[in-house]
Amino acid sequence: MRRLVFLVLVFLAGGAVFLWLYLERPRRDAESASAAPVWEKLTPEGAERARASVQLLSRPAGPVFTNIRGADLAAYIFDELSKQLPPSAQELEAAVIDDRLHVRALVKISDFGGAGSLGPLAAMLGDREPVEFGGTLELVRPGLAQYRVKVLRLRELSVPSRMIPRLLQRVARGSRPPGLADDGLPLEVPAFLADVRIGQERVTLYKSTQR
Repeated sequence: MRRLVFLVLVFLAGGAVFLWLYLERPRRDAESASAAPVWEKLTPEGAERARASVQLLSRPAGPVFTNIRGADLAAYIFDELSKQLPPSAQELEAAVIDDRLHVRALVKISDFGGAGSLGPLAAMLGDREPVEFGGTLELVRPGLAQYRVKVLRLRELSVPSRMIPRLLQRVARGSRPPGLADDGLPLEVPAFLADVRIGQERVTLYKSTQR
């Protein structure tokens, strides 16, 4: 009798595992896939869409905020963004992931200063690798924003946060305006912008209502 009960329990346990493997696990995999970030190429069309949205904010009777896709905004500010990214950056793409704007590109590792700057990471990298920046957008003062880099990946290797400011100093070009954070890259923006918020696959720009 005990042996029969034991076999029944084993059968039930096996059935539970079977149901999890063929029902629950695929559902979780589907949920993970649906939550994957959407990377988009930076295009002239995206820049024009963002430019039109920003122009609406500039009108006195226009809306007080506008939503822009991450890649469109990155394309719109590409001229400013390209001044801060490594000069060899190619195949740029952008995505909004949680509350951060991520930009990735193929970059020559020598732009980061070579092996002396990367330490042990340099031995695991080739001449050109995919590089991903992830950070927030903040207004510093009217006409000036900063892209604060919180995540930096070379291929699949995450750069320690304490190293990010030093590497940014090596790749950034031009002068740094006063008031920037150590991990910030300067971006010129319209003076009427008052706030920037990132989330739900878009960037929301708010204009100042003060006259």
